[in-house]
Amino acid sequence: MPTQLDTALDAIMAQMTKEGQPFHTTPFARHGVDMPAFTVAPPTMAHYFAHFCNEHKDVPFIVDGEIRMTFGETYAAAMCVAESLATQHGMKKGDRVGIAARNSANWMIGYMGIAMAGGCVTLLNGFWSGEELAYGIRLAECELVLADAGRAARLEGTDHHAKLIMIEHTAPAQGLANVWAPPADPATSVAMQMLGVLTADDLATILYTSGSTGQSKGAYSDHRGVVAGVMSYVAQSAMAKVLLESQGEDVSAQPSALVAVPLFHVTGEVPLFLQSYAIARKLVLMPKWNAEEALRLMDSEKVTYFVGVPLMSYEMATHPNKDQYDLSACRSFAAGGAPRPLEHVTKIKEAFPKGFPLLGYGLTETNAVGCGNFNENYLAKPGSTGKASQPLVEVAILDDDGNQLAQGDVGEVCIRTVANFLGYWNNEEATRKAFTEDQFFRSGDLGYLDEDGYLYIVDRKKDIIIRGGENISCIEVEDAVYAHDDIAECSVFGLPDDRMGEVPAAIFRVKEGRDAMEGGALREFLLSRIAPFKVPLEEHIWVTDEVLPRLGTQKIDKKSLREAYTAKLSAA
Repeated sequence: MPTQLDTALDAIMAQMTKEGQPFHTTPFARHGVDMPAFTVAPPTMAHYFAHFCNEHKDVPFIVDGEIRMTFGETYAAAMCVAESLATQHGMKKGDRVGIAARNSANWMIGYMGIAMAGGCVTLLNGFWSGEELAYGIRLAECELVLADAGRAARLEGTDHHAKLIMIEHTAPAQGLANVWAPPADPATSVAMQMLGVLTADDLATILYTSGSTGQSKGAYSDHRGVVAGVMSYVAQSAMAKVLLESQGEDVSAQPSALVAVPLFHVTGEVPLFLQSYAIARKLVLMPKWNAEEALRLMDSEKVTYFVGVPLMSYEMATHPNKDQYDLSACRSFAAGGAPRPLEHVTKIKEAFPKGFPLLGYGLTETNAVGCGNFNENYLAKPGSTGKASQPLVEVAILDDDGNQLAQGDVGEVCIRTVANFLGYWNNEEATRKAFTEDQFFRSGDLGYLDEDGYLYIVDRKKDIIIRGGENISCIEVEDAVYAHDDIAECSVFGLPDDRMGEVPAAIFRVKEGRDAMEGGALREFLLSRIAPFKVPLEEHIWVTDEVLPRLGTQKIDKKSLREAYTAKLSAA
């Protein structure tokens, strides 16, 4: 039966989606399939930035250490970046421009400037090794990359043809000096000219995803898809605000969010960063995760919304110095990227009684749009990722042939929405496999819908590990192991972990006649080839003299290995 909260939210959304209201929808046909699209959404990200930065021009927006900027100041800085990209660096509409940098005000301004100049914002994973960064640059065919010193150093000696534009994390005019050209007249600037040129069909972003095939794929979206994803979240926020107002809550304070997740991830990019323009939300950055520093910033900046991987809110809730900080302004503790252990839900609610734990489900390929589980409903169904986000999202549970399964049956979770990406860059085969004929995106997750339409994720079809919200492809790590000449066979799999959700583990066998090898030596070898977060700790690398167990297909039986070594760790 629908809960009282469900009924209230449905009624609010029904009002907000009426004709003439801000979230009214009209059908949009993609590949012959009609799906709802917002009727009055900005056509592109450039229009979105221009509209809301003007509407909120004097409102505080970015807090990055000593750097404090309003929406208007941020837009003016992005105009200078857009001008430079087009007039000094030769960027043309549709060119892919990478960002390889840690979170900062200048990362955000760089993103805006690329989009406002008509470029495709290409979000390189800041955790990647140099070889991985170079691969991402080659895959997207980036001509230009905005890079900070740390990522530029990793890229030294690697194979790519992009021009690196060095940026620093200081005041924008200084830190972005290499991509900074104040327009002579803002009215005739590149940014203003592009507002008459860019359309919803133009290329907007490329984000990278690790899947079962090993190497990352570049998921590309047009402006229509990214704007739809952003506005879907704005609709959820508007719905929540109306609900709180109806309950007599004071929602007059400026919303504020802590940025503790990478902006190159879709969770950081869409619901956190991009949504903030529409809802006039202040963003408070911290360059590296630290639970007590997060508590301090949330207290001093009166943060109202927190989103992170599950372990982050749990670490704050259980921090021994928690009571020294006032977090009463924060009403929402959201998580995404991985399921939240049930114990965490209770701990967070106990630690922050004025706030609610929330859980979202979306993917890189859906521009973060999917399902949400809110407040009392989450406490009632903590194992669920919630209901499909109205009014754009359709969720279906399909079998391998694309047939819809009955309520309660487990199958592949599939999502259809105008916010979905268009495909994988230069990978038509993977694109074709990603969609059903009627345009549902195949998530690779296995799940079911309960009698109230709540989605439960039970397993993954894709061979990936989710470590603290970071996707790790088992096949990619195995490929790195097999690059060692002494390895006869190996298997990489995920093990449960209280802090990270899952961590990578590996078992390997050395070729006959080769010297024995310990796990530590293999770990050192892997650290020279792939990003550290993908490499198992030494205590999670096992050596065996026996042939690894096989399935009837002669594939290595990863499931039995995972179960055996999970039990071994539990017994230790």
